[in-house]
Amino acid sequence: MTPSPSPAALAPGDALPRVAASDLPLVTAAQMAEVDRLATDVFGISLLQMMEQAGSHLAELARVRLGGDLRERRVLVAIGPGHNGGGGLVAARHLVNRGARVRVVLARPARRLSEAGRHQLATLLEMGVSCCMAVYDISDTEIDDELARADLVIDAVLGYRGRGAPHDEVATLIERIATAEGRILSLDLPSGVDADSGTAAEPSIRAAATLTLALPKTGLLSEAGREHVGQLYLADIGLPAGLYERLGLTVGTPFAAGRIVRVEG
Repeated sequence: MTPSPSPAALAPGDALPRVAASDLPLVTAAQMAEVDRLATDVFGISLLQMMEQAGSHLAELARVRLGGDLRERRVLVAIGPGHNGGGGLVAARHLVNRGARVRVVLARPARRLSEAGRHQLATLLEMGVSCCMAVYDISDTEIDDELARADLVIDAVLGYRGRGAPHDEVATLIERIATAEGRILSLDLPSGVDADSGTAAEPSIRAAATLTLALPKTGLLSEAGREHVGQLYLADIGLPAGLYERLGLTVGTPFAAGRIVRVEG
């Protein structure tokens, strides 16, 4: 079997379409919350639909970041209790289906996940995917061993709704995975980074790459945020232009060339 590349080799160039940051409107956390509300309440796009889009795109970007082939690649997926964690659980399913060796580590017990997150976790458990909870099911030493062997670490702990410094079990898991700097792919924004200002709390993640959803959050392109975001990508989660128009946003067609785009500038 061909050995896995060293962590230093895990930032390949990619052939994904490019889009200039200046061509994209930015949204605050409050605006993004309204986007989510309009999607579900007005346009009938369910949370599970958006979560599936986010997670499948995250798994695809993981494949790209790992050089194009997921077979036998080790991926640790860190999961928070909110909707961001649900997207990470979807990504874990797609990664397993494509041949990766996946370990899922939850920040909090399954009963404290969102309803949608529990739905995604149940599927993984039925598949026989290794899922455990930090602190209670797996020690810090064991997590460190998993991190040392991982080709990629997915940070799906906190999303744009996070406010203030992470605490309790969430902070513990963020502290552990932060040690894998250079191999971290964050979903929506690096955990511990404020979506509006880009200011990083303690603890926080410094990602090699971040896949944000729908539109970039203002903090991701701020001077403070850029230090933690790494290479920024944007994923299409299937929201119509008419939804954004209700918020006074003109989005255009950033996904005309592909459903994941690399944001430059």
